[in-house]
This record gives sequence, C-alpha cells and structure tokens, in this order.
Amino acid sequence: MRCSWVNLENKKYVDYHDIEWARPSHNDKYLYEMLILESFQAGLSWEIVLNKRENFREAFSNFEIDEVIKFDEDKIEELLQNPGIIRHRLKIKSAINNSKIFKVIQSEFGSFSNYIWSFTDGEIIYENDKTTSQLSDKISKDLKKRGMKFVGSTIIYSYLQAIGVINSHEEDCFLYNKLVKK
Repeated sequence: MRCSWVNLENKKYVDYHDIEWARPSHNDKYLYEMLILESFQAGLSWEIVLNKRENFREAFSNFEIDEVIKFDEDKIEELLQNPGIIRHRLKIKSAINNSKIFKVIQSEFGSFSNYIWSFTDGEIIYENDKTTSQLSDKISKDLKKRGMKFVGSTIIYSYLQAIGVINSHEEDCFLYNKLVKK
C-alpha cells in the first residue's frame, strides 16, 4: 500500500511518491527546483504541477538558477504563451524574484540546504495529517521577510514534505517503516 493521496492511475505520481517524496535532500539544485515548483502549486494540486514538471524544466532553463535570474519581460511574455506550464504572471514573476533571494540565502548560509535544514538542526520531523505547522509558519515568515512570494505556510509545509525535512508517509504505506526513524 501507498499513502492514500497517491493517484495510482498516474505513473508520474506513483513514481514521485515511491522514489522522491519525503527523501531527505541536501542538493541545492533539487531544493531550488522544488521550491519553484511548489510555488506554482498555490491554489492547485501537486498532481497538476507534477504532470507539467518536464515542461517547467524546459521553460525554466532546466532550473539553472543563474539563467532564471536573468529572465526579463520578453521571457515572461514567452512563458505566458507556453501551454505546457502554469501560465500565471504573478507566479512567473515571483519565481524570478524568489530565485534572486534563493541566491542571497545561499551566499549567507553557504548553501540553501544549510539554511532550510538549520530550522530543525538537521533532524527529520515525523508527522502526518497536517497541512501547516509551527515549523512551516516560521520558515514561511522568514522567507516572506526576505521578500519571497507564494511561500505561505501551506506551500512551505508541502515543500518540507517534498524535500524530506518532514516525513509524512502514512502508517499503511510500504515506505513508512523504511523511512521512519527507528
């Protein structure tokens, strides 16, 4: 059995759950990609974003942050015409803005990984059935203070689950015993 939220009819979703979700990551390129993708999820389902992930990779220069930072109005207009991604002007502009702030955080902390994992002293949080927490509230508030957009507590909670800071595999899931702290 898998977590109850997994759409078993969608191979991408099943693979994401089985291979990627809730696995602790310290890779800044991955952490960046997931932060951008999660910000596009706001008001939508993760499955919609996941189904468009390859299109996002292509549209966002394979999530090469130094390229995304250079996106200008012409590029924004091009992205708004791309039916393969979520065409939302404010989310696209925030992705560019958030990329710049991500770089600042990398400079300040040595890596974004150092920053994000510092909130738990490198420890994984094991919890289920939540959409926000004091941790996601705190990180959301800090990212907003730094100027990021589309990083509310619910989005950040989902992000923390995706990158393995929070492990929310359900007890009936075949990954629960494999990834839960012994």
